[in-house]
Order: sequence, then structure tokens, then C-alpha cells
Amino acid sequence: MIDYIMQHLWQLWAVVAVICLILELTAGDFFIFCFAIGAAAAAIIAALGAGIYIQIAVFAIVTLLSLFYVRPFAKRYLHKGEDKRVSNADALMGREGRVVETVKAGGYGRVQIDGDIWKSVTHEQADIPEGASVRVVGRESTIITVESIH
Repeated sequence: MIDYIMQHLWQLWAVVAVICLILELTAGDFFIFCFAIGAAAAAIIAALGAGIYIQIAVFAIVTLLSLFYVRPFAKRYLHKGEDKRVSNADALMGREGRVVETVKAGGYGRVQIDGDIWKSVTHEQADIPEGASVRVVGRESTIITVESIH
């Protein structure tokens, strides 16, 4: 079995390249894509009969070159105009949700936004009852600040 793998190592490199491409679809920042390029280069070198150490060296060098040259180029041209895109909890600002546990004035409650439930507070004087619609107006760590939508 080991002999087969060593004789067909290009297939392993190709699988690594495909896995990296699939993982890149979840990230979208072209970092993992550079590893896919390195693995593809190593697969080509392996198919040409190079030794394992040369394959690893080609993988490392091509990946590093991709990180320094391909990634900035791809980010600049494929994410043009998206420099201000927000992610994670910052993307919640301005979003609307539904109260699933009463948000007490001066206390905490829970708000559901797109299936995720967030601990929340309000600056309003009255409690926000369960089932009410709210808008996110602030965030402190993982606790969001909400206001009622009238």
C-alpha cells in the first residue's frame, strides 16, 4: 500500500489541492487558495517523477510565492469595492430580529437574528416583550444593544 502511494503521490497532492479549493469557498479571502496552487504545483512535479523532498520544497515555495503575489492580486481585483465589508458580529449592526426572551430595562434578554440567539440589552426605559421586533443599535463583545421597532 505504501509503495502504491509513493508511486502515485501526485494523486495525494491533487486531493489536497481540491480540498483546499473547497475550503476556500468557505473563507473567500484567497489564503487557502494559495495552498491549493502549491499543492497543484507539487502534483505536477510528482507526476514528472520528482522525489518527495523536491515535491515538498516545490509545495512550500509555490505556496509562499502565491501568498505574496497571487493573493494580493486576487484580493485587489476580485474584491474590488469591498474594502469596507464587515464580518462576524459587526455585520449585526442595523439588523432586525425577534425577542425570544424578554429584554428587561437595565437587564438582559435574548434576541434571535437569522436563527442565532444573542444576549441583548436595551437603553429603553421599558422592557421589550417576547415576540417584539427589534433593531440592533450597538454591540459590546457578544452582547448586542437593541431598540424596539414601532
